Amino acid sequence: MKEYDEFIFPNGIRVVHRQVSNTKIAHCGFILNIGSRDEKPDQQGIAHFWEHMAFKGTKKRKAYHILSRVDSVGGELNAYTTKEKICFYASLLDNHFEKAVELISDITFHSIFPEKEIKKERGVILEEMAMYKDDPGDAIQDEFDAVVFKNHSLGYNILGTQESVKSFSKENFHQFILENLNTDEVIFSSVSALPFKKVLKVAQKYFSNIPTFKSKRKRHVFNNFKPEKVIRHKPISQAHCITGTTSFSIHDPRRIPFFLLVNLLGGPGMNSRLNLSIREKYGFVYGIDASVTAYQDTGLFLINFATEQKTLEKCVQLLMKELKKLRETPLGSMQLHQAKQQMIGQLAISEESNLGFMLMMGKSILDLGRVETLNEVLDKINKVTASDILDLANIVFPENRLSMLTYLPE
Repeated sequence: MKEYDEFIFPNGIRVVHRQVSNTKIAHCGFILNIGSRDEKPDQQGIAHFWEHMAFKGTKKRKAYHILSRVDSVGGELNAYTTKEKICFYASLLDNHFEKAVELISDITFHSIFPEKEIKKERGVILEEMAMYKDDPGDAIQDEFDAVVFKNHSLGYNILGTQESVKSFSKENFHQFILENLNTDEVIFSSVSALPFKKVLKVAQKYFSNIPTFKSKRKRHVFNNFKPEKVIRHKPISQAHCITGTTSFSIHDPRRIPFFLLVNLLGGPGMNSRLNLSIREKYGFVYGIDASVTAYQDTGLFLINFATEQKTLEKCVQLLMKELKKLRETPLGSMQLHQAKQQMIGQLAISEESNLGFMLMMGKSILDLGRVETLNEVLDKINKVTASDILDLANIVFPENRLSMLTYLPE
């Protein structure tokens, strides 16, 4: 069976579908190549606000009818916003698939942004911002983006600022959409047991008459990273610390080998080097992890942990010791083999999620023009050498390349 089928309508919207057996659930959604990095300084938070407002009224539905349409048949309707993407999606029994397609199409392309709903949702988003600020683990990650991507839209908080969120009107949403929406950068992604012929017939009914949108937006490339150390005093009981730097873009062939390196260093496995060194050996932290995010033109690598203030310096020393080991000591053949097997197993498990695959498929086609098969990815992982890992560690992990943001208790 093919990994997926696809079709492109004259307006540019692309339908991609993966048919799977042994499920009665359909997952589907629109993934748009628009995110918070596409905002102007006075538009900060509008992409995320748009995501909220899509549920608040269209030309033929009020908010209640939108929220009830999928929920009333036991399904789930949801959305998210990232730095580069907005997604509206649903999961439900496949005999209600057309309901989901019609609804998602309606909220994506026919929202009317009622002023009364904008006023109400503004309060909801301000509460969401307050909630994140009350959690230092969330707040420090948002602020670290601003430290690394200083004076660039990648550093914007996805939620925006209080001032910007309070300023948006109906016209601002329509203007942002006109400035950024390209229908040839819109993917309708679908995973279910339904045959592609059926999916395409439904898509034809609801997508073919959507107008063609062609914005002239160009994303500004980020290329002026300067390492910086920042300390903030907060009303908290633990010290929170993030250290990291820029890394590789979604198009860089070093992205997968680097992901392998980061997984070895501080991935979700309890046997990661950082976890064994700082939690298991010394008990200084409840959790410590390393992660990497790839964007269109750059990437972000970071290590995140919280500890008592008296053990903060020791944690940083241990962390830097692990980075130094990776820069100076090549992995042995058994270490490299085990790291590969662990990552391969994690990827295989993640592909079992049909919802996760649906979202990944749409994003991958937007970013790369195709979906790499699991076997293609596994082949790239298996080709990584100890020399590759050593080279990448020396490119990304030198201490003089790392920014650090620390929250200390007042």
